[in-house]
Formats: sequence, C-alpha cells, structure tokens
Amino acid sequence: MTEQAQQTAGGVRSPLRQVLITVVVLTIGLGLAWLILTGKPKPSIQPQEDPLRPVVSVIVTELKSAVLAVHTQGAIEPRRRISVVAQVGGKVAAVSDNFVEGAFFEPGAVLLEIESDDYEFAIARARSQVAAADQRVAEERGRNRQAKREWRQLGSPEANALFLREPQLKAAEAALLAAQADMAAAELALKRTRITVPFPGRIEATYVDLGQYVTPGTPLGEAYGIDTVEVRLPLSDKQLAALRLPLHGQQGVARPVTLSSDFGGRRWQWEAEIRRIDAVIDRDSRVVHAVAEVDQPFTPTPTGRPPLVPGMFVQADIMTPAIDNLVRLPASALRSDNSLLIVDDSEHLQRRVVNVIRRTEEWVWVAGLPANLRVVGEQTPLLMAGLMVDVEPVNQLSGVQ
Repeated sequence: MTEQAQQTAGGVRSPLRQVLITVVVLTIGLGLAWLILTGKPKPSIQPQEDPLRPVVSVIVTELKSAVLAVHTQGAIEPRRRISVVAQVGGKVAAVSDNFVEGAFFEPGAVLLEIESDDYEFAIARARSQVAAADQRVAEERGRNRQAKREWRQLGSPEANALFLREPQLKAAEAALLAAQADMAAAELALKRTRITVPFPGRIEATYVDLGQYVTPGTPLGEAYGIDTVEVRLPLSDKQLAALRLPLHGQQGVARPVTLSSDFGGRRWQWEAEIRRIDAVIDRDSRVVHAVAEVDQPFTPTPTGRPPLVPGMFVQADIMTPAIDNLVRLPASALRSDNSLLIVDDSEHLQRRVVNVIRRTEEWVWVAGLPANLRVVGEQTPLLMAGLMVDVEPVNQLSGVQ
C-alpha cells in the first residue's frame, strides 16, 4: 500500500475512533450519574411533634351556702347636733363650768343664765293685770245676777242681753284670759333666761361668755348628744342585694354591724346596728347610705376602749343573711374583667363571666356557676380562651367559709 493510501485509511479511522470514544465517555458518565442518583438514600419520614401545652392546676367547684361580711367604712357623727341659741335678750349673768368646749353635761343642766331682772318685773306687772281682770270679772258676774233678779221682778219672760250685762261679762272674762296669757308669757320668758339642753351631751363650741349682751336668736354655742352616735355607710347595689336591705320601708332594716378602728396602737371594735337607710341615692357616687347607730358610745369599759368620738373614721363589717349556691375560689383565679377560665372535657380553656359577691385579698365568692366545673386556679398572661392545656391533679376545695 502506498503512503498515500495509508494516510487515507488512517484519516477514515480517526473520526470513527473519536465517535467511539465520545460514546464510551458519555455512557460511562451517564452510568455514574445514574449510580449517584439511584444510590442516594431516601429521606425518612420524621413524626411531627405536638407543641408543648401549658400545665394548669384546677379547682373543682362546689356549691355552698355562706354568711359573708360586707366591708365598708365611714365617719362617726352624733345623732343629735344642735346650735344653742338665746330665746330672750339680755346680759349673760352666769356661765356654768360645763359650758366649755369638750365638757359633758346632763339633760336639763343650766349652761348659761341671762340677766332676769327685766323678766321678773314683767311677771309682777302681769300679775297685777291678772288681778285687775279677775276683779272685773267678779264685778260683772255680780251685776249680771242682780240684773236677772230685777228682770224677774218686772215679770217679763224675755230678758234683754244688754240689760243683763252679758256682753260686759264676756268682755271681762276675755280680758282675764288675755291677762293670764300675758302672765304665762312672762313666766316663760323668765324660764328662758336659764339655757338648758334636754338630752345628755357634750359642748362642741362656745360663742359667748360672762357679761356679753345677747339678743333673741344669738348663737351661744354648739352641742351634740352622747347617748347615740351614728355612721353613714356607703353601699353599692350588689352589697344592698347581698344584705337584702329593703328600699321601700324601714321594716327589716336592722342588721348587726361590727365597727373597728385603730387607736393608741391597738385595734378596737364596737357593736352597732343598721336602723335606717337614706331617702335618696347619692347623685355623685350612685351609692345608698345605710345608717348604723351605737348606743351609749361614751360609757367606760373595763378594757379601756376609747369612746366613739364624732369625726373618728371606722371600718364596718355587716353580716349578710345566708346566701345559697356560692363558690369560693382563690383570688388568683379571677381575671380583671370578672371572668374565669374553665377547662372543658376536651382540655381546652373557656372564658366564663361570673357574678362576684365578695372578694378579699385571698378569696373571692362568686355566684352563677354550676357544680363540678374545673376552674383554673391561677391566671397567667399565657392563658387564653381556646388554648389546649394539660391539667395537674385536681385541687378540691373544702367549700366556702
């Protein structure tokens, strides 16, 4: 074969070789790719974990009857407070040692005396007028009897009233009654020169003193009674309903009240009683005031308890009648909107609005719940209606107290 033929044959085989090499390389590459793809392990299906659920402690509700204390407060005031006023004019002639601020006095005790000379003179003149009027009546009665005898002697069946002096007798009798009334007025004016108060009390303020001239209507001082003091206690409509105080009358108003106050580093208590309710509802606060009274608040006691002085601030606890179907819960179970969180049968939280009857720092008494509900005992910001929870072992309350 010639050199030219060999070159031609070699040129023919060279493209075929390149094609074969290309095919082989592609085949090997595809095979390696297939091995890589088919040889990769399949991802395993991982089970989905449930989200963590908050754990809550619950209380199973029990319905009980309870006697609760309604808490309120107020200031002590005397039941009787008066202005001592002069009824007659004159100079103050005498002042009692009990007519000073803070002094006590007995009923009918003379506190002040106004100069009485002018009133004694008036009584003397009134007595003279009474005697003169009495004399005139006696004279007219004698003349009336004499006229009747004279008329009978004339033999006439009808007598003339003027002849019998009947108008003159009536005028004399009327003048006597007027003179007697003047006498009584003079004696009353003399009696009023002695200033007294008809109940046991205490002087709150004095405005006059010995030698001062006063006129009728001049204020002499202020006094209040010590036999009974009272305190006006504000009550909301819920408290009124719990106490069952009637607004339509005074019958059934009486309720025992325990008053307490701090004095001298000690806590003191007094027993009182609600005896009436104010006639109107306070227009600003929308509350009703019940008035509790304490009898003989200044009577000394063996324990040295201080008296209930007007102006003293006291707290009051009023016991309600027995209230049925109440549930007592920890105060931490109640939300700010007066609602609770209930765990239902599917372990989800439900919101329930309740009627709060009374609350303290530790406990709350509510109405409107059935028995055997699971109530969340403590609220946290993470708890809300619709949330699924895990429940701790049940904490069963023993009931209301």
